[in-house]
Parts: sequence; structure tokens; C-alpha cells
Amino acid sequence: MSHINVTINGRQYRMACEEGQEVRLLKLAENLEQRVESLRGKFGEIGDARLTVMAALTACDELADASARLRSLEEEVEQLRNARTAATDRARATQTAVSNALNAAAERIERTTQVLNRTIGGGIAIG
Repeated sequence: MSHINVTINGRQYRMACEEGQEVRLLKLAENLEQRVESLRGKFGEIGDARLTVMAALTACDELADASARLRSLEEEVEQLRNARTAATDRARATQTAVSNALNAAAERIERTTQVLNRTIGGGIAIG
């Protein structure tokens, strides 16, 4: 377990984190500090706790919006996958139908050729 110091709203906090997560935790703390400073700029000095809570709530609001957008995109991806699967199935069915039609046509041509060969072969000899 690692420990780092972060500054939020002018106060230092000693935080524990997993090894390798120090930079991420510092960036998160910087983001929260920027939110606090932004709110302080908009509303002035309204109390440290209130500024921190408001900054946390704005972060939660953005997270909720991002989560909703992610769910929407996941649903869209699933719909696209289903559409792709259906299109692939239709393409296979079309390919099979065309192949069967071509095979049937080839068989009819072959039978017609055999009939013509018998007719010509059994008819008048040329020569």
C-alpha cells in the first residue's frame, strides 16, 4: 500500500492507494481541487465543506451523465451487432438461394442439351 499527500480546498490529506495508482490518485485530487476553485470563483467563499460537497456533486453529476451515455452506447452497439447478424443471415440465405437457382438452371440446361443431342443424334445424319 502506498501513501501520498493530496491538497483539496487548501487542505492536505494523506491518502492510501494501491501500488502504481499514485499518479491516478493525484490527478483525481487535482480534478476535485479544480472543481472547488471553479465553484469558489462562481459563488465566492461559501464555506469549505459546502464547496467540497458541491464539487463532489458536480463530479457525481458528470459521472451519472457519462454512465447513462455509456449505457445508451452499449445498447446501440448491441442493436448494431444484432442488425449485422441479421444482415449476415440474410446474405447467407440470399447466397444459398442464388446458388440453388444457378444449380437448377445448370441442370435444366444440361437436360435440354441432352434432349437436343438425342434429337440431333437420332435425326438426319449430316455428312
